[in-house]
Amino acid sequence: MAVSTFKRGLKLPTRKHATEGKPVELVPFPRQAVIPVNQHFGAPNKALVNVGDHVRRGQKIAAGAVPGPMTVPVHASISGTVKKIEPRTQSNNTDGLCIILEAEEGSDPAAGTEFMPPLDPFSCTKEDALDRIREAGITGMGGAAFPAHVKLNPAKAVDLLIADGAECEPYLTTDEAVMTEKPHLLVQGLAIVMKITGIKRAIIGMEDNKAPLIPMLEREIRLNGYVQSQGLEAGMGLCRTRYPQGGEKLLIKALTGREVPSGGLPMDCGCIVQNVGTLVAIAEAFSLGKPLIDRDLTVAGGACRTPKNIRAPIGTLITELPREFMDIDYDHLRKVIFGGPMMGNAVPNPAVPIQKNTSGIVLMTASETLADAEGSCIRCGRCIRNCSCRLSPVIMNNALEAGDMDEAVRAGLMDCFECGACTYVCPARIKLVQRFRVGKLRLRAMKSLSQQQAKAAVNAVKEGN
Repeated sequence: MAVSTFKRGLKLPTRKHATEGKPVELVPFPRQAVIPVNQHFGAPNKALVNVGDHVRRGQKIAAGAVPGPMTVPVHASISGTVKKIEPRTQSNNTDGLCIILEAEEGSDPAAGTEFMPPLDPFSCTKEDALDRIREAGITGMGGAAFPAHVKLNPAKAVDLLIADGAECEPYLTTDEAVMTEKPHLLVQGLAIVMKITGIKRAIIGMEDNKAPLIPMLEREIRLNGYVQSQGLEAGMGLCRTRYPQGGEKLLIKALTGREVPSGGLPMDCGCIVQNVGTLVAIAEAFSLGKPLIDRDLTVAGGACRTPKNIRAPIGTLITELPREFMDIDYDHLRKVIFGGPMMGNAVPNPAVPIQKNTSGIVLMTASETLADAEGSCIRCGRCIRNCSCRLSPVIMNNALEAGDMDEAVRAGLMDCFECGACTYVCPARIKLVQRFRVGKLRLRAMKSLSQQQAKAAVNAVKEGN
């Protein structure tokens, strides 16, 4: 099989050896779950329960405050009682409203499920299928947490589905574990999405360090009745192990040669990209009626004495897990990252709840972190040479420092997907990605303010008339 790739990017040490090939272990069900009300990209949710209510695992506990397509409900991951509804620190470093569930003394937090009835995705209507995915609370599990039902109902014609199994972030091996242990559900999810969207061709894309999985996945494709009966084309796509190959724009480029236009989305070049974990969750939502209440993730890093791939209920705090299951060396713990070390967020402490988009938790020692002070830019151009999106990070940074948002946007600010390659190669140790994130927040705030001012002006004119 030919191995494809994209230009630029980085060859990083993968640091996957500690969990590579390890099975996914089920965590002991926690006695408490801290479940954020908002875990998706889109309109906010509101709590549907009150303090003192008893809920069952799988029960809907939060949904859109205002009905609309960009809302995804949240479900109870354990059975228990609502003890508190209050703000807690989340993995994005903001305080967000959380529902704290506690299992009653002597009760089983895994008992008493409230799943939806199974639904045949190949005989139901497209509307019913999309509604099932939405009601199951499924979001993109690769990190962005974009509502899956919205992505699977594109506004433009698409002809290719790509299952993203590249997993290019160092340390993380959860996607590999999912493909190893649930290949039938992965291919089933692939077939369901092809049925919903009408796509006739699909590719499961992965880096060449996962090449041994190809025969098993090809076998599952041959055994899938829907793929074979409908004459669909589904196959494998192998990419060179190179960071950030898992970015959907780069995976599309490597596998198809197509390019997502500036400011565009994958559908603008005829593609839909879904993480392999998302496809498995979609299959379970139909076959089991199970909402997205559990998350597979990698817990690794030098400060984790028991690195492993785990399956945990949403809202689990790893600090609450028994020491014999998850042994953390707090004496040498210096940094906690939710996600991978390149694109993840550093959080104040490990007592942060696992969310739908938590692909990993990296517990780092001092030797794994870099805390050098920032220097002055030496105009070396490394950030430009290594940017896989062919942007000019140095120009973007200069524009942001000068407060020139228009120039920052012209240089590609909104096309940056924050892979961190520029920060990694910068000899001056300038925190470029962090500045770009802040710049995007500033830009969105300015647009929101402009919209509010325009609305206020219109209202003033109406009142004057």
